[in-house]
Amino acid sequence: MTARIPTFAFAAVAALAAGCGSAASPGAPAAAVPTVARPAMASHAARWIPTPGTTYQIQYDGNYDASVPADVYDVDMVDAPLSFIQKLNAMGRKVVCYISVGTWEKWRPDASEFPKSVLGKPDGGWPGERWLDVRQTQILEPIMTARLQECKKKGFDGVDPDNMDGYENRTGFTISYAQQLAYDSWVAQEAHTLGLTADEKGDNDQVKDLSKVFDYAVTEQCWTQGWCNQFAVYTARNALVVDVEYGVPQATFKAKTCAEVAKYHENAILKHLSLNAWIVSCP
Repeated sequence: MTARIPTFAFAAVAALAAGCGSAASPGAPAAAVPTVARPAMASHAARWIPTPGTTYQIQYDGNYDASVPADVYDVDMVDAPLSFIQKLNAMGRKVVCYISVGTWEKWRPDASEFPKSVLGKPDGGWPGERWLDVRQTQILEPIMTARLQECKKKGFDGVDPDNMDGYENRTGFTISYAQQLAYDSWVAQEAHTLGLTADEKGDNDQVKDLSKVFDYAVTEQCWTQGWCNQFAVYTARNALVVDVEYGVPQATFKAKTCAEVAKYHENAILKHLSLNAWIVSCP
């Protein structure tokens, strides 16, 4: 899963988020939403690259809602219905395929393909997830290639590869900076081979290297934690950076978060930790 916040912090974040109100209410019947007039998206070797100002929605849970007027929808490879992906395609949205490339998730259809030798310690507060030994590329690469091919087959335009920072976590393996970088870079290159755009998901300590191979970036809580400036390397070359914040009061988000990330020409969205359809976007 994304949102690198352990289970014990969920209650505190949820309590804050509950006080935020709701800007987009997926429970209510949505009026028809016209096709969004999208900002320019750079073309590079037959794939698209979103530029600063591109609006973004992430949803991995709840009833999938196409009424959010976002240029890009980031949804789960398996859980998002094919009909929903096709609907977004028809509406002119770009659709990004969420997969975890750094953890094993026991509920995935291909979970049995991972041998025990690559399964490490549990991933924090996420039940059913274990870190992967990304040094064992001869095992992991064919599995991840198959996932990327499935993304392409379903009509996704890009991939959102999560959990790319195992080398900084208690995985049960001794993974070096260079080994993590090699694996993450391969993910981007393999996506590109299939014509898919690839975003760097977090891993701010490797951003100087990873920005050379990834197309844009999605961060989580860089404003709260004070490191959004590290991803300005992307916006400096006219590529999108989206910061996903959790548990920030709406008033603070609109008055402070949006203004501060804008200094680096980055976007920010406010989400519930469950990553359902609810969203607050910067004006």
